[in-house]
Order: sequence, then C-alpha cells, then structure tokens
Amino acid sequence: MINFKKFTLNNGLRVIVHSDTSVPTVVVNVLYDVGSRDEHPEKTGFAHLFEHLMFGGSKNIKVYDEPLQIAGGENNAFTTPDFTNYYCQLPAENIETAFWLESDRMLSLAFSKKSLEVQRKVVCEEFKEHYINKPYGNVSQELRSMAYKKHPYQWLTIGKNLKHIEDATLDDVKGFFKKFYNPSNAILVVAGNVTVGQVKELAEKWFGDIEKGINNKHRYIKEPAQKSARRKTMYADVPLDAFYKCWHIFPRSDERYYITDLITEIFSGGASSRLFQKLVKEKKLFSSIDCYHSGSMGPGLLTIEGKLVTGIKINDAEEAVMEEIRNFLKSGITKKELEKVKNKTESAMAFEDMSMTNRAASLAIYELIGDVNLINTELKKYKKITTKQILETGKEIFREENSSTLYYLSSNIHKDEQKDSATN
Repeated sequence: MINFKKFTLNNGLRVIVHSDTSVPTVVVNVLYDVGSRDEHPEKTGFAHLFEHLMFGGSKNIKVYDEPLQIAGGENNAFTTPDFTNYYCQLPAENIETAFWLESDRMLSLAFSKKSLEVQRKVVCEEFKEHYINKPYGNVSQELRSMAYKKHPYQWLTIGKNLKHIEDATLDDVKGFFKKFYNPSNAILVVAGNVTVGQVKELAEKWFGDIEKGINNKHRYIKEPAQKSARRKTMYADVPLDAFYKCWHIFPRSDERYYITDLITEIFSGGASSRLFQKLVKEKKLFSSIDCYHSGSMGPGLLTIEGKLVTGIKINDAEEAVMEEIRNFLKSGITKKELEKVKNKTESAMAFEDMSMTNRAASLAIYELIGDVNLINTELKKYKKITTKQILETGKEIFREENSSTLYYLSSNIHKDEQKDSATN
C-alpha cells in the first residue's frame, strides 16, 4: 500500500504527497497535461521541443541544472503522446530548491531566439539520428500513419515532419507555453522524506500566486472504427526483412486495457512465451519477435513485430504469426498460463514501486487518468481477469479488418523485386 494525500491550490494545481521517512531524499515531479496529441497537425513536435526548452532557463534562473546540482540533485524529463513529465531528486533538506526551480519556469520560462535555435538544433539532430538515419527508424511513423487517419496519435512525439520544428517561430512557442504550461493543467507530486504540512506550505509559497491558466479539455477527433485491413510494403537499406502488424485496442481507462496487457505477455513475455517458443526457437522463422501495446490514454495499438531469419519469405512469416493467433483464438489459454503472466505482472509492478521516482511519476499519471488510487488498486484488476475474458478480448482485437500490416524489406536482399515494383 502506497500512502498519499491530495489537495488542490486555488489556481487549480493538483498536489499529491507521498511520505516515506525511510529515505534521505525527495522527488519533485511535475506532470503537464500536454502531449503530442494536443498539437496542431501542421505544427507537430512542440510538446517534445518544450521538454528541451524547459531546461533552457527562466527569467530568474539562467541555467536550470546549476542550482539543482549545487543542492545535490539530478533531473530528467520525458514526453509521451499524452503528457510531458519533469522530475528531480535531491536531498530532503534541500527540497525548497526544487520548488523554486519548478515554479519559476512555470511562471516565467525564458523565451529567446537563441534558446529556441539551440534546442531546435538539438531536436532536429535527434529526429535525424533516431528516425531518418537509423535502420528501421521510420517504422513507428509508418505504422501510426497507417492505423490512424483522424486521431493525432497518427504522429510521433518528436513530430510528424522535421520541417515543423525547423519552421517553429518564437510566437508559436510562446503560444504553446501559454496554452498548456500553467497550474490548472499540471499535477505536482512530492514523494520521499517530507510531510504533508511541509508540501502545503511550499506549494502555496512557490506556486500559489501563479495565474490559473487554461485547463486542457482534450477535444480530439475520434478515430473512426477501421473496417478493412490496411497493408503496405516498403524497401530500405536494412540488414534483415522485418514484419510489423498492429491492431486497434482500448483506452487506458477501459477495463479491457488490463486484459490486453496480459495478452501481450502471453505472446511475447520472455523466452517461454508463445511467439518466441514457436517462431524463434522451434520453427526458426524469426531472429527476434515481440508483442507490445502503446499504453495510450486514448485508443492505442497492439503490435507484433519481428526480424526475419535470412531466406525466410515475408508472407510465410506472417502466416506463421497468424497461425499462432488463430490457435490462441481457438483454444484460449490455460489457468496455469494465465497465473504465470499474472505473477510476472505483479512482480514487475512491485519492482517498479521500489523506485521513488517511479512512485512519484505513477501517482501523477494515475491522477491524470482520473483515479490516483489506482496505484494501490490496479493489481486487483489484473488478478480478477479470467481465461474467458482473455479469449473474448482477443477476439475483439485480432480481427483482420482491424489490422495494419507493414512489410519492411531489405533493398539489398530484394533488389530485383524493388526494380519490378518501381517499374510497375
């Protein structure tokens, strides 16, 4: 059981306190309710750009890292399609340094052409390194653009197009900040060697006077139900052919989300999982294979991906994957297999909760979902799942008309095919 107390400031800032006097440190976590799904289709990548800009200094603090390092702290951040999360960890006696730093950049982040150019360059280089020049780097964008035609999940957190960041103006950046980076659109979690009284006093002192701002209403274009299978073949300079297939799944708040999570474990949760045992170890069709889901707040994707063994035909590899899915839908799973993945999930959750930074982030994310107490009750949702529910949910997901399939072929292996394709 993870204890916590929650209160809200007059300006809408939600504050959650988790006290643990057994540790000498404290984590200050600020989650902003803005991710890549909140961006304009022609101006994407801004949430991720802000992850970088927020460390560029504020009007009163030129370099964010310096005061934190002097106080013995460290920090980091990450962006998702659904939110942006900033956190720092430091000795408990220096907690006020974190409040000062976080409140100051929420109130008065410094905007300058120089800062924008520096961070723009960093993000553009990251885009090129990981999504343009890296083998298989554009796969995620291809899959998303196949699966989503209306919803903003159709682009990556780093952006849909490098040009969107290259063309971002100072006015664009200021407008994005004003819209999303404010108390009513943020969740502050303080976890570690701290009391509720301390946090209340510090929160009022450092955040209480900041203007409320606008709350994110999440008015996204609903993705229409997919009614026919989508397929695409691409050629690229990669060492091995690769197979990708994804299906639409359920939002984070849907009870079937937990069932889907266990299904991915059944298919590829380690060396004893179904896909690895059959397709890697036994049939030797794939050199590696994985099944995972996006974990999105909104309707996400379940994906199966694998690198083929040289000489294996891509359509044979797909047929083998689909045969495993058909066997799963025909026979379901045993109680023993279900208990195994439940136990593995329980162990993973317990291990994750050992880290104070993970606890702080989880509390913020659960609050964003709508129920912070999920940190204590979510495991019960997994434990009550039945073999019947696994089978029923699998049948809902693994419909061919609900799928998008990508053949990502090596241009070196398929030189002749690629020439024929270009001619036709």
